[in-house]
Amino acid sequence: MAKKSVLTAYLLWLFGGFLGLHHLYLGRDAQAFLWWCTLGGYAGCGWLRDILHIPEYVADANNDESFLKKHIEKLRKHDKPPFSTNRFIGMVVVAYLWSSVVLLAIPEDEVSGINWHWLRIFAPLGCALGVWTVGNIGREMGTIWWALGAAYATFPLFQYLVVDESNWLTIMTFCSALAFDMKSKQWRRVPGKKKSLPRRLTLLFVCCAIYLSLWGSFFYFNGKVVDSEGDEVPISEAIHHFFTSPWWLDVQQSFYDTWTFAQQHGWAETWKQIIDLSDPHGELNAYKVLQVSNGASQSEITSKWRALSREWHPDKVKDPEKKLLAQEKFMEIQQAYEILSKIKNKRRIRNKISDVD
Repeated sequence: MAKKSVLTAYLLWLFGGFLGLHHLYLGRDAQAFLWWCTLGGYAGCGWLRDILHIPEYVADANNDESFLKKHIEKLRKHDKPPFSTNRFIGMVVVAYLWSSVVLLAIPEDEVSGINWHWLRIFAPLGCALGVWTVGNIGREMGTIWWALGAAYATFPLFQYLVVDESNWLTIMTFCSALAFDMKSKQWRRVPGKKKSLPRRLTLLFVCCAIYLSLWGSFFYFNGKVVDSEGDEVPISEAIHHFFTSPWWLDVQQSFYDTWTFAQQHGWAETWKQIIDLSDPHGELNAYKVLQVSNGASQSEITSKWRALSREWHPDKVKDPEKKLLAQEKFMEIQQAYEILSKIKNKRRIRNKISDVD
């Protein structure tokens, strides 16, 4: 198996560290996923910490002899991994995040006539998974059962004793992490079985999809948008109404017209039409600014330009606020005239060349 490079790991850390690419490269998939869902270990804190630890991670991935000697010394000195403040805090923080995301994803109101609040029962599972994932990074490991049992043991505090949600989450995540640390944690004495890259990526994709779907559920069912009058509208309602809005119907018609045109004239010609309609030279907007039709002659354009220039000339305006508006409008008129004049001139030259040929 090819040895991992410290240089490559640092490059991936620099350009994709917030997404956990350096951990993925080193086979630390769980840590890669954690970095991805927490933006580099909580807004880059873990990412910065990795600066000092990447050589150690690379040595671990390569089963470096000096690294293994140090690890064996730890095994002889400690029957189980000693308490680590960083790892314990990591377990609590990730468990709090994941259990919170589960709760956020649950619809606050009834959906299809069903109250979905019973799904809160899965919040302790999210907590235990967070503790277990952090606890199984590197050369340490442990089963999920102690963390899961402790998390569910605190559930009655929220369900029946009406403890504030944030306090309950804090108690639950702390108890779950403590139970894992005291009862489940042990050394990873045998390296895990190597998985193929496609299998690893598939598992990561599934985990990412589940995590994003929870956030998607939160935004769709519980998110709000504010309209121009300051009223809050549920995102689920806004999306529903969007697909019946005039704007969307116009877009649908545009797509249909494009498809029909392509069937008749081919996609090459359609692409040309799309480019022209995007107004890359600003010609269509210039006609609009000068208030002339798209087929206007140069004399019509010049006549309209002169009239609008006189109307919007800044020297005619005394009020400071209106003067600023007049200056902007005057400049817009000049630019529009310049654009159309250049385009008209190019077309005259092109037509003369065509006539000669």
